[in-house]
Amino acid sequence: MIGIIDYQMGNLRSVQKAFERVGADAAILAGPGEMYSVDRLVLPGVGAFADGMHYLRERGWIDAIRAFVDSDRPFLGICLGMQLLFSGSQEDAASPDQPVPGLDLLAGQVVAIPGQAPDGSRLKVPHMGWNALAWQREDPLLAGLESPVHVYFVHGYAVEPETSGDRCPVSATTDYGRPMCASIWHENIWATQFHPEKSQRQGLAILSNFAAV
Repeated sequence: MIGIIDYQMGNLRSVQKAFERVGADAAILAGPGEMYSVDRLVLPGVGAFADGMHYLRERGWIDAIRAFVDSDRPFLGICLGMQLLFSGSQEDAASPDQPVPGLDLLAGQVVAIPGQAPDGSRLKVPHMGWNALAWQREDPLLAGLESPVHVYFVHGYAVEPETSGDRCPVSATTDYGRPMCASIWHENIWATQFHPEKSQRQGLAILSNFAAV
């Protein structure tokens, strides 16, 4: 059974329906007390980082998520759900050197996408639409996908993982003026900046892979 965390941030039903389309059992969980029958957990999300952490804390999910990850069961973060896994975010921060704290399961910060590319051209922010993935390493979540892989993004902030150590191995990037982290895999944690549930056939293949890891 795949549990989908309900913390008032995102279209949970679309994620659930996407899992159901690939033959996986998925349930929306109103609180940590409903995790007893779950062997995989998904943290989706759309919206602001500080709001996401507030609602996770308010509903008692923070310690539950950390305990689930510590149990070595598969965990998937999607969009905001990916960003919340990291150390902190500039979004809603008092200053860049005082980021809003995240779950700190992965090392790195969430930063604003610049509105200008290195060549001086303007970029629309938030980044919305289809972009190609560039493989950085093998990842069971991305196994068997046909190249080139285009997936759907909606985000104004992006993760900058720490490059030292092995707490956050990037498995794919995408290019939007500059390379950005698009997916990660670390031990039993997977996460995507893009929305698999909105990425049609390729996205369904990714969710099917998660249901099988």
